[in-house]
Amino acid sequence: MERIVEPLQLAFMQRALLAALLIAVVGGVVGTFVVLKGLAFIGDALAHAAFAGVATAYVLGGSIYLGSVLAAVATALAIGFVSRRARVSFDTAIGILFVGAFAFGIMLISASRSYTVDLFSFVFGDVLGVGWEDLRVMAALTVLVLALVALFYREVVFTAYDPTMAEASGVPVTVVQYGQLALLAVATVVAIKVVGIVLVVAMLVTPAATARLLVRRIPHMMAVATLLGALAAVTGLYLSYYLNVASGAAVVLVATGLFLLALLLSPRHGLLAWWWRRRLALRTRAVAPVPAAE
Repeated sequence: MERIVEPLQLAFMQRALLAALLIAVVGGVVGTFVVLKGLAFIGDALAHAAFAGVATAYVLGGSIYLGSVLAAVATALAIGFVSRRARVSFDTAIGILFVGAFAFGIMLISASRSYTVDLFSFVFGDVLGVGWEDLRVMAALTVLVLALVALFYREVVFTAYDPTMAEASGVPVTVVQYGQLALLAVATVVAIKVVGIVLVVAMLVTPAATARLLVRRIPHMMAVATLLGALAAVTGLYLSYYLNVASGAAVVLVATGLFLLALLLSPRHGLLAWWWRRRLALRTRAVAPVPAAE
């Protein structure tokens, strides 16, 4: 019990836990749609594109969070527009725009005479350096994402399952899809400060992918992904505290471990379940009576 309570007596650990739990919530909800729609690559792309906003805000002396949100949302909408209008695949549009945005951010930083460690914490993550102002911004963005998902839940789910049928039913599919990209951009910004650009896609994808191995319905996936993300966050932070390792990486590795465990033990999609069903099928085939020759 003492090992559990000891880290909680430190203010920076309290803030880190709250920040990680916020990521678990927004990652569980938005990550479900990322996994269902196969948008894992765009999560990584938006995290890199957000760095352009971070760099711009730093150079101009503005709000880093506002800059990252604007850059990520603008890139997300541009990806959707280019993929529709320029006759290139979605992956190609992602590759073109996120590399361009990230290069722009690097150019701004290289042109500046100095940089701060805090700025580059957005690249590698610094959950232990999260302040109360960071938490307030992250909480506001999380509430915004959850409110929009709740408000347009039917349209979002319908579009995720069958966009053609949704459009035939009167759902503005194009608007919903752009909205999904914008929500993904905001969710990415929420996670950047904690796990960094390099690892942000893992917190958006891994818990949701694990949940998909365990449950089928979207609301259940959201709930399970949120719980798994919270478990990974708390466990990873405790491991980083006692083992003195990078906190963001520890959180992601725990989430990855949970995925591998589910892949092995899932009753429907797990490797052990597949092996057992295959063994039973072979045994049934071996003992089946051979039809008599005529």
